[in-house]
Amino acid sequence: MAFESLSEKLSSIFKKLRNRGKLSEADVKEVMKEIRQALLAADVNYTVAKEFTAKVSQRAQGAEVLESLTPAQQVIKIVNEELTAFMGDKNDRIHLASKPPTVIMLCGLQGAGKTTHCAKLALYFKNIGKRPLMAACDIYRPAAILQLQVLGEKTGIPVFTQPEGTSPVAIAKRAIAHAKEHGNDMVFLDTAGRLHIDETLMEELRKIKEEVLPDEIMLTIDAMTGQDAVNVAKTFDEILSIDSTILTKTDGDTRGGAALSVKYVTGKPIKFMGTGEKLGDIEPFHPDRMASRILGMGDVLTLIEKAEKSFDEKKAAELEEKLLKNKFDLEDFLGSMEQMKNMGPLDDMIKMIPGMKLPKNADLKVDEGQLRRTEALILSMTKKERRNPDILNASRKRRIASGAGQKVEDLNRLLKSFGQMKEMMKKFGGDRVPRAMRPHKKRK
Repeated sequence: MAFESLSEKLSSIFKKLRNRGKLSEADVKEVMKEIRQALLAADVNYTVAKEFTAKVSQRAQGAEVLESLTPAQQVIKIVNEELTAFMGDKNDRIHLASKPPTVIMLCGLQGAGKTTHCAKLALYFKNIGKRPLMAACDIYRPAAILQLQVLGEKTGIPVFTQPEGTSPVAIAKRAIAHAKEHGNDMVFLDTAGRLHIDETLMEELRKIKEEVLPDEIMLTIDAMTGQDAVNVAKTFDEILSIDSTILTKTDGDTRGGAALSVKYVTGKPIKFMGTGEKLGDIEPFHPDRMASRILGMGDVLTLIEKAEKSFDEKKAAELEEKLLKNKFDLEDFLGSMEQMKNMGPLDDMIKMIPGMKLPKNADLKVDEGQLRRTEALILSMTKKERRNPDILNASRKRRIASGAGQKVEDLNRLLKSFGQMKEMMKKFGGDRVPRAMRPHKKRK
């Protein structure tokens, strides 16, 4: 995940800081040097790293910090506040047009994930009640239009295309006219990218901007680009005056310094971040939450939001009732396992819990193969057997295992694990079941 190496380095620095008790100006200076080195190692732009540590240092050398009973905590608090400020203070939202459709123009270099994130953004807004249209304005990259059409089929979002030879400017204009006629309140323009910035690309993007006057020009930045992201963002902003950025592939890089650098250089907010390969793996970028994650403080709000999206409220209430009455069966287990799987990788969830830290090199990623095997065993049972596993005798077990293409030993392991879980819940009993162990309910 992005910032992983930075988070580890900062945690190590702060651990040493806490062990020192009182701090001198020399101590603060040494810590700032280590923080600057950690930022540079995470691919943060040199100027950005220097300015950041200068601001933190200025605040950290004040009397209220050096004379404090807990100076280390004060320094960490300042780092958290400045880190949040560097990334934008707050989550900025997409500018929605007062008169639909809202036109979002995506731009960026080829390979940054622009087309995929065009679909991700469109799906995000579809899921909150919008009626988006995606326009295939990239007529140069082989199969770019086909890729968008395939993504459109997967998401159930219409894709506007035009015959070969139509200019990107004409496609964009006709797409907006089409949206007005068919009731689409958002239009996402997937423009062409290049392997490097060139005048032809920029001139074409300028023309699209002049002709359609998009409500938002969003630059896609690959988190793995490193310090090159600064030059890319600066050039696009100078020529197009971008409104925001979307940070992509944050799941595939441990450095991610682009986020800090891009906001500082352009002054334009990061509004979204891609968090995985699935089309639903996108979330609004919250600087304060990201700062907390980087500093190992967790991210409870995002964890709650993920749970709210993944868990059906009615099912959660029914499941809680069954847990309280110790009537939880394999059918319920199958449903809750599916919903937990929808929340994403287990290691990502753990990192959002304050105070929870995975051992180095720990691998807690969900084993998709194991999940499928477990599902196959449960689905091979009859409804009666799922609701009352105690009736599973030797012949039933052989039938179930054979139907799932597995061994009886595999089924026995599943039943043993399930039995142990039920026994644990039984020990708590009734109202004594801790609220933290109950299914999450949506906030009113």
